[in-house]
This record gives sequence, structure tokens and C-alpha cells, in this order.
Amino acid sequence: MIDHEDPSWNSVRAHLPDPTIATAAQLETAADILRARRFIADALDYYEFSLRRGGNPIDLLNKMGVSSLELRNLAAARAYFQQVVKLQKKSPEGWNNLGAIEYLTGHYDNAINNYKKAIKYDKASATYHSNLGTAYFEKKDFEAARKQYDTALKIDPDLMQHHSSIGVTARMLSPADHARFCYEMARLYARRGNEDAMIHFLTMASEAGFDVMGQLPFDDSLARYRKDPRVLLLVKNAHDLRTRGIPIASGAAPPLPAEAPTKN
Repeated sequence: MIDHEDPSWNSVRAHLPDPTIATAAQLETAADILRARRFIADALDYYEFSLRRGGNPIDLLNKMGVSSLELRNLAAARAYFQQVVKLQKKSPEGWNNLGAIEYLTGHYDNAINNYKKAIKYDKASATYHSNLGTAYFEKKDFEAARKQYDTALKIDPDLMQHHSSIGVTARMLSPADHARFCYEMARLYARRGNEDAMIHFLTMASEAGFDVMGQLPFDDSLARYRKDPRVLLLVKNAHDLRTRGIPIASGAAPPLPAEAPTKN
């Protein structure tokens, strides 16, 4: 395997437990370490070994599905997550992860239905509400999307600070959708009274090409800021960046897979 050409592979392999005698917990821990070290295919093998030795099937199948997503094997990931909800119909992680598969394959109505099931069984997960909001966003139902993002932020006020670093980056919004996403987040933060975050997202929207000044006069959430010096400055700066041909990063986080916490 190409991964095994990595210089660290031999040192990692030397500490792997024997699958024929190790406990399920030891094998799962080994798989977690392999996955953390980016030996994903080997991690899948050890999750399978743990499953055969009596490990928790819900936790392991979720981890196997997420690992398959990291390998971009959506069919295998879907099969693992389907096994999860078959074994445990009320598994919020399983339904969320199935929703992620539907989202990544462009089946947004199915994704919405699965995310709703995840929320039904765990209303306190910011991740599930955020994922549902993203699916609504792809359907251009911006009001429903903002409602879900608002709920997610009530549960986890720092969600947008770490949102892009969680899960598997497998799909990005188009530049136009990214610009609209940032504008909608600015509207949400304006309604929440968080002007710093509002200015941050308006800046991102403007830099990505969204016509902020053209939209503000007709926006009940943001109209009062149309002559705000901060907004005028950010729009000017964004225009200057674009006219000078400076590339602006675009993209938004994909749905967040959920899994059982890694055991120590």
C-alpha cells in the first residue's frame, strides 16, 4: 500500500496488537491511532477486527463509515451508516451521517429528512441543526436555514469558530453560494445583536463578490447599516481587492459526520 511507504509506518506497525488475541477495546484504540496517523485503510481493518471481537457495533460502524468518507468511498460509508440505523433506529449519529451522505451526493430533500430524524432523537446537538441549516441553504430556503443556524448557535455559540475544522471536507459551496451563505450569516448575527460577527460575515460576503450595498436597502435585518462607516469601508476594501485581482478564498464547511468519542 502507498500509505505504508510513509517512514513512520514501521514504528506504528510495531505497536499494533495481535488481532487474534487482543481485546475489542485494544483493537478499537489501535484503529483510532491508525486513523489519527492517517493510515485510514488500516484503521478500517482494525475497526473490523474489534467488531469481530465483540466491540460496540454502533460506535464501530459509525467510525468505519466516517473512515470510508475520508477515503471518499461514499457507497461503503452509506452501507455502514445504514447498518447503524438498522441496528439502532433511534441513533442520532446514524441518521446524521446518512444525512451527510445524501447531502454530499446532492439529494438534499433526503438529507433534510435524515437530519430531522437526528434532531428528533437529539435536540441538543448543534452539529445536527447546523447540518440541517446547510441542507436548507442548498435548497435556497434561506429563512429555514437561518432558523437552524440560530438554534445551533444557541446550543454552541462558538460553532462557527470551529465549524470548518470538524468532519470531512468533501464538498465546497460554489463561489456564488459561499458569498450568499456569508451574507445570510451576517443577517443572522445582526438579528442576534452581534455586530462584530455581522461585520466579519459581511466582509467575507463582499470579498466573495456579493452585492452588499445593492441588497442592504431592502433588508429588514441590515438596512440600518447601509451608511455605517464600517460597512462602507469593508465594501470599498473588498472592491479594491477584487479589482487588483487578489484571489479570495471561498467555500463552506460540509455536513459534519458524528461518531462516538474516541476512547482513551
